[in-house]
Amino acid sequence: MAQSALVTGCAGFIGSHLCEALLNRDWRVTGIDNLLDNYHHGVKSKNLYPLLQHPDFRFIKDDLIKAPLECIVKDCGYIFHQAGQPGVRSSWGEQFDTYVANNILATQRLLEAVKHRDIKKFVFASTSSVYGSTGLLPTTEDHLPVPYSPYGVTKLAAEHLCGLYHKNYGVPVVSLRYFTVYGPRQRPDMAISRFIHCIMDGKPITVYGNGKQRRDFTYVDDIVKANILAAESPVTGEVFNVGGGRPVELMHVIGMLERIAARKADLEFMPIQRGDVRDTWADIRKISGMLDFEPSTPLETGLERQIEYIKISFY
Repeated sequence: MAQSALVTGCAGFIGSHLCEALLNRDWRVTGIDNLLDNYHHGVKSKNLYPLLQHPDFRFIKDDLIKAPLECIVKDCGYIFHQAGQPGVRSSWGEQFDTYVANNILATQRLLEAVKHRDIKKFVFASTSSVYGSTGLLPTTEDHLPVPYSPYGVTKLAAEHLCGLYHKNYGVPVVSLRYFTVYGPRQRPDMAISRFIHCIMDGKPITVYGNGKQRRDFTYVDDIVKANILAAESPVTGEVFNVGGGRPVELMHVIGMLERIAARKADLEFMPIQRGDVRDTWADIRKISGMLDFEPSTPLETGLERQIEYIKISFY
């Protein structure tokens, strides 16, 4: 009998890739997404379209805050909770209540819906933003999280909820802390996607700070692989970093994009934004040892694929 999964945020960047991978493995997939207009609706529709053509995919357009989740999860053996309100810089001020609703309350409702059900695994999409501006690099999972943005605070709260439902109700949770995910279908507001479009359009790239900040870039297929490994392993109640395994300066990434696109970037430097951390670097020894995870896509290869996708889709 085919495995069955619920993927929240199925029309998003990572969610759509995960749905596709599960369907390719002959899983039955239910996807839920409220198609929030935090970026252009057409991008999400494009992500969703090939999934809707698959006979083993069922789509539910609904909000996790309001949806009848007990009914939705009843036939799903696995939960991949990818949905959430993304973005560090936009999490300040008046939008904070949206982050609380979509990152904390939505997670709590989903955990409530499964706490008395015999599900096989609940995989939660967390983030490296829970660590904050740490000076301890590479960062291990036992490093004390000190978020540096409201976004990070809400994701850490959701992660703690997963731990509480595991300890009190036995929900088989695994939380994955993603480090700077990139690749085809990346959200248009994310840095690499913005950089590529600016290079292609001949517009200046806005660089916050001096460009020497480092990020541990993780290709989306490696994120998907980590989700599936976490789901199929007997491990529960654990938190894992998911990263590419090495930090790269932002200016070096821009140089790689220039070489791949064969175009020169026009740079415009701006002050560092509130909530932006200096450097990230995932220590992935834990997930490597316990889940046999290793990132397999070199940064330049991943950037080539993302540029090619953007060229085909938008130019």
